[in-house]
Amino acid sequence: MSAQSYQLSDYLEKLPGTTFRKLYQQPSTAFAVFRRMLPPLAKVFVQALLYMPSPLPLSQLDIWVKAEGKLNRDRALSTLRSLHIVTISPPGKDKPQEVYLTTNFRNSLRLAIEGGGTHSSFGVPSTLPVDPTIDIPFLDRYARKKWEDILHYVVNSVGGESGGSAGGPKATVKELLLAGRLVERRAEARTGIAITQAGFTFLLQEANAQVWTLLLLWLEAVDRSPNAGSDSIDMLSFLFMLASLELGRAYDTSALTESRRNMLPSLVDFGLIYIPRNTRQYFPTRLATTLTSTASALRSVSSGFTAATTGESGDAASLGKTAAEKPTKGSIIIETNYRIYAYTSSPLQIAVLALFSTLNMRFSNMVTGRLTRESIRRAISYGITADQIITYLAAHAHEQMAHQAAALGRPVLPPTVVDQIRLWQLENERMRTQAGFLFKDFDSPEEYFALSSYAEEIGVLEWKNDKKAMFFVSKYEQIRDYLKSRKTAK
Repeated sequence: MSAQSYQLSDYLEKLPGTTFRKLYQQPSTAFAVFRRMLPPLAKVFVQALLYMPSPLPLSQLDIWVKAEGKLNRDRALSTLRSLHIVTISPPGKDKPQEVYLTTNFRNSLRLAIEGGGTHSSFGVPSTLPVDPTIDIPFLDRYARKKWEDILHYVVNSVGGESGGSAGGPKATVKELLLAGRLVERRAEARTGIAITQAGFTFLLQEANAQVWTLLLLWLEAVDRSPNAGSDSIDMLSFLFMLASLELGRAYDTSALTESRRNMLPSLVDFGLIYIPRNTRQYFPTRLATTLTSTASALRSVSSGFTAATTGESGDAASLGKTAAEKPTKGSIIIETNYRIYAYTSSPLQIAVLALFSTLNMRFSNMVTGRLTRESIRRAISYGITADQIITYLAAHAHEQMAHQAAALGRPVLPPTVVDQIRLWQLENERMRTQAGFLFKDFDSPEEYFALSSYAEEIGVLEWKNDKKAMFFVSKYEQIRDYLKSRKTAK
């Protein structure tokens, strides 16, 4: 699956009910799903149902919600049902429909709120002496180094200047990025690897979303590998547990099951945990402890330009701030002659700019460049779209550009620049080829409509013309078999 569509909600909604029953045996998992996955109204429903001694008539929910909020109520119930948090009884003649929490989720959430039990779902703190040098600033620097190595690999796959470490991420992480199509192999690329459209979208996400994208690709890889030796459900449960741990505190590895201990090396590669040498301790980093919270983990590429202009030092004190706590100033100035000025000194952020522009000069806190036909077409060849470039430039435009645009009632970016970026993309899209098969000359209109509808249902239909009774598909095998079965039935 493409990494673009890989979000935690999408992954969880595909899981069967038996998997959720297993997941919800852990209080940390139930608490994490409650915190991260539910909209506000759904949380209200869960809190109300949590200690009810008997099921609630479904009609009672209408009293809780205003008439204009019925759509939100339906969405909240749909989310709760898809995550197997609530059960709604079928309608009957003599008994109204009722809604109640599923047993495992209710019991585990109560344990998470009240405490108690011997489940060790929220980790077992280590009783061994802790190295005093391993503090929160150290863990933040460690996590940033690991994660920016991954981001540098994605950015520098186009052959730009490398600002990261020479080693980069581990080979297993590189293979995961390839499997998730964040990068792809290309013979014409200098490094043999090139960024994709999904990879550019990945770079612009918040760090928390980036982490989940990579983790879910990891779970998917385990599901596809019968010899992986790990259970993806137990892995997901362990990730939820890590999100509940305390930043800066040491935890005991001997309290983990063997399968979870086998996960630790991969989590070290991602920067989610730190393990000192020759100890039975592990430390969750901020990347792990913010997995199920609304706080920002590490500064993303897209927020880096803001940091550059607001004077943030990039030290550990700024890593845990939420987006609301940070100024929203941008730092990119773009002129009508396509010149770009960006106030930043981060090698990673400069490498992102180099994806779609030609950089000319670099100073201590600023780089200058220019948008050209060649730079935009090069970016488009990597799968980056004109709309992504425009959105990125508009989101990080300098505050003076934003103020001037607001005062004059104009767009933030010069219209000539926006139009030209789109025109340069259109130059590459005058014609698109698609291998496939054309179906025509049907025995009857009914046969045409039956086959074209079937092709659309199975997702192979590329084009059709009802007037000429013709359609074009990417694959034909299933349509051939369907046509044979129709003729046999007649």
